[in-house]
Amino acid sequence: MKIVTILGARPQFIKAGTVSREILRQCELGADIKEVIIHTGQHYDANMSDVFFEEMQIPKPDYFLGVGAKTHGSMTGQMIEKIEDVLLNEKPDWVLVYGDTNSTLAGAIAASKLHIKIAHVEAGLRSFNIRMPEEVNRILTDRISSILFCPTQAAVDNLKNEGINHWQNNAKVVLSGDVMQDGAFFYKNLAQQPQGFLIDDDYVLCTIHRAENTDDPKRLFAIFEALNQIAKNQQVVLPLHPRTKKIIQELQINTKNLTIINPVGYLNMVWLIHHSSLVMTDSGGLQKEAYFFAKPCITMRDETEWVELVEAGANKLVGADKAKILAGYQTMQMSLRNDSYDPNLYGGGEAAMKIIAELLR
Repeated sequence: MKIVTILGARPQFIKAGTVSREILRQCELGADIKEVIIHTGQHYDANMSDVFFEEMQIPKPDYFLGVGAKTHGSMTGQMIEKIEDVLLNEKPDWVLVYGDTNSTLAGAIAASKLHIKIAHVEAGLRSFNIRMPEEVNRILTDRISSILFCPTQAAVDNLKNEGINHWQNNAKVVLSGDVMQDGAFFYKNLAQQPQGFLIDDDYVLCTIHRAENTDDPKRLFAIFEALNQIAKNQQVVLPLHPRTKKIIQELQINTKNLTIINPVGYLNMVWLIHHSSLVMTDSGGLQKEAYFFAKPCITMRDETEWVELVEAGANKLVGADKAKILAGYQTMQMSLRNDSYDPNLYGGGEAAMKIIAELLR
């Protein structure tokens, strides 16, 4: 069996690494599987050096397409053309795509035009905000996939509610669990403490990067007013993306109480999550990773794809409202205990095993 895996951003490589390691394990047990990895270049990341792949124990890409820093339409169109060339050359049995990036959609479209079966990991997720490019990408990819690997029961339910049996008669929905949990468990023992700044024994880990917050001064001011107030009582560690940092400087937003550091690698981030007492974020993935390490989470967005975390009381949606953020901080500090943490909510760390077993079947 030949699988072509299509990836476009560093988080996708980390997710896909869990599946690549399972492929290697199955080959050692006698399975005949060949994986070919395409990196579209959607997010060029200088940190993705040879050292990155070695430290993360992830196979290096076989193809680098170099498509990036363009409009959504131009980027997706060029990816489709270049991915098609690779697929015609490799002739895979499956095209494996992850999540909701432009690379995901481009890979799915290219494969569908060549009648190659598509497997979508992280299928069925919905924010129900169609203005988000990611929502469009994930919906369209689901529509043309042959196997939809859902990380949660909520994702399975979304597909059923949308009538998957009507729009894709031959598709199979599989509750696989979440490959991010596989990765979190794997990398926990490899985590590294970031160097170069002082860190308290008890701190809040915060990330802010989503455009709905960074591109709206009113929302951004409210978020940072709340963070500064929290930081008077507890250290707030904020790895800050250069783009967000530039916006903050241009708006002259007060950050004097915060511990602002440069962006960190994944192994550093795992360490920061594991040793924090609370996570505050507008990220998607970090909401789940907080749960993997039994940390309460406050999400500074108006909606989330991970509704099961809100329902479980592990995550609180507060938007960009200062009063709600502060109230959420008070509520969530004591909300999650190890004895109430259910590792099976996301598959218990066996998602990659289920995905490869299903593809082999």
